[in-house]
Amino acid sequence: MAVSKAQQKAVTKYVKNKYDRFGLTMPKGDLDAIKAHAEARGESVNGFINRAVKEVMEKENGD
Repeated sequence: MAVSKAQQKAVTKYVKNKYDRFGLTMPKGDLDAIKAHAEARGESVNGFINRAVKEVMEKENGD
């Protein structure tokens, strides 16, 4: 199904308003290990990283 330019623009605007984005730099090879780990658990890399960060923050904050 083709996406119209207006629809693409609306999605871009939504993402810009609802999400923060940043680049992540890591040693070569780590991304492959992260991808494999996430895939083995049925997660996307983004979902895994978000979950991992939240879990560490909760643990360190005593939540």
